[in-house]
Amino acid sequence: MLLHGMGATSEAWNGVIARLDQYWDGSWAVPDLPGHGDSEPAEHYSFGDMAAAVAQCVRGAERVVVLGHSLGGVVGLALASGWFGVRVEAVCGLGIKASWSDQELAGAAAAAGKPARAFDNRAQAAERYLKVSGLHGLVEADSSEVEGGLVLADGGWRLAMDQRAFGIGAPDMPGLLAAARSRVTLAAGEHDPMSPAADLRALVPNPVILRGLGHNAQVQNPDAVLALLRTL
Repeated sequence: MLLHGMGATSEAWNGVIARLDQYWDGSWAVPDLPGHGDSEPAEHYSFGDMAAAVAQCVRGAERVVVLGHSLGGVVGLALASGWFGVRVEAVCGLGIKASWSDQELAGAAAAAGKPARAFDNRAQAAERYLKVSGLHGLVEADSSEVEGGLVLADGGWRLAMDQRAFGIGAPDMPGLLAAARSRVTLAAGEHDPMSPAADLRALVPNPVILRGLGHNAQVQNPDAVLALLRTL
């Protein structure tokens, strides 16, 4: 199961999906997290609530491996606890932001309280989506990776994401790692400012650092990220 990051959609995995059959023999699921893309907004946003929602996609599967990016990595760790009725064999959290300052949390809470912004045209909305999802400079505004992140409503364009999801807060990484009943790998791009290697090494002894890549490593180099599946 592939889980995208905050502000993005399942389309952020398009490059990975195009190559998946070279690395994976089984079936796969790529859901939109609650409040993102085609998924319905949630009444309340928490990592546990998101894990419970995505658990429905793989319930009954004998073997589940989760590759989650950023927020999706945290949700994958929560799912690996076994608390949501899914047996996760292995999980890889890619580019998880483990360290949050009070200022960053306050900024996220402020963003969660703002109404969704309306744009006059798709180009303006796409530009905003690329910044929110961290895909700016990595994909074009008219690419398939952008399509699911936009909606046309009431005569204007807006992001598909529910702004309130920004208020999910900081993950309890030591607690999630302690609760995980599966093999866990933490990974990040070498140049990922949100998930520096030092933060990951404070949590696990041997994080995987992907040379030359940034926060959205799965977009920059799908093959490098897919190679992580062989280590799980």
